[in-house]
Amino acid sequence: MYVIIWEYQVKVDRIMEFEKIYRSNGSWVELFRKGTGYISTELLRHGAKSSRFITVDCWDSAKNYEQFHSQFKKEYETLDAQCKGLTEHEILLGKWESVNNETR
Repeated sequence: MYVIIWEYQVKVDRIMEFEKIYRSNGSWVELFRKGTGYISTELLRHGAKSSRFITVDCWDSAKNYEQFHSQFKKEYETLDAQCKGLTEHEILLGKWESVNNETR
């Protein structure tokens, strides 16, 4: 499995809109579902700070994620631009690969 993790500091007055777009049936997931190998997205909110969120996007492989990103680049960039006003900042925490399927 290939996992992409983002952290967001959301503007307090935009939390509801952010949640609607980023949750598991939101606009990002609608776009991701167009790609081969997309598995799921989890939206997590920090317990003590309600404006801090993390998304965990799961794909079956890095190859399929990169193919999606290339194939739907314009749509990705358009949606990303629409979401810019929702956050104070966002940070890519990393792209991770599962070691469970590796053979050594």
